Amino acid sequence: MKKYQKEFIEFAIKRKALCFGEYKLKSGRISPYFFNTGLFNDGESLTKLGRFYAEALQNSEIKFDMIYGPAYKGIPLASTIAVSFHEIFGKNYPFCFNRKEIKDHGEGGFTFGAEIQNRVIIIDDVISAGTSINESINIIQPKGGAVVGAIVAVNRQERGEGKKSAIQEAEEKFNIKIISIINLNDIITYIGEHDAYKKHLKSLNHYIQQYGEINNDLKMIVIL
Repeated sequence: MKKYQKEFIEFAIKRKALCFGEYKLKSGRISPYFFNTGLFNDGESLTKLGRFYAEALQNSEIKFDMIYGPAYKGIPLASTIAVSFHEIFGKNYPFCFNRKEIKDHGEGGFTFGAEIQNRVIIIDDVISAGTSINESINIIQPKGGAVVGAIVAVNRQERGEGKKSAIQEAEEKFNIKIISIINLNDIITYIGEHDAYKKHLKSLNHYIQQYGEINNDLKMIVIL
């Protein structure tokens, strides 16, 4: 686990965006942890979140020319990531996002911000069914952009209705690389190294056995 990933987990726990306990998901599953980017809801936390996204992208092999954030959650994410890239790495990436409704006055159009072109990275918080990526591709491609990848905050590494996770299915369907700031393995590694959270390892291990994605190196930590 890289330094920025450990710092992100600590930051998410401090903001209570990453919590441990029993949480009922939209799927009906009872999860031993929950992640909510909606709690990064002030200037300081949004700034830090943008830096973590930028660090993850900088450490990835994805080459891109502009940033796209699907409305609504992707709007502040794309904005803060663009600022972070300029401040930390001296890279000036253009960014844009879509409108939920087509604007019929002023400059009009369905997107706002920089003109979509060249290689585009999609920014999101999570991927559940790949709907947001599909909608984004349908907006980006007709405007001449090529989607080269996507990034989310947390990869839960759990399968959906089939044997593969939503991220695995989206990667295959859209032929793109999807990365994350952290994944479930990182969370397990972190809590295994901190006595205050080790009590959650049993429930996490059980959850992995039930729902862990297939063909993956998900960790199982022995509880002593």
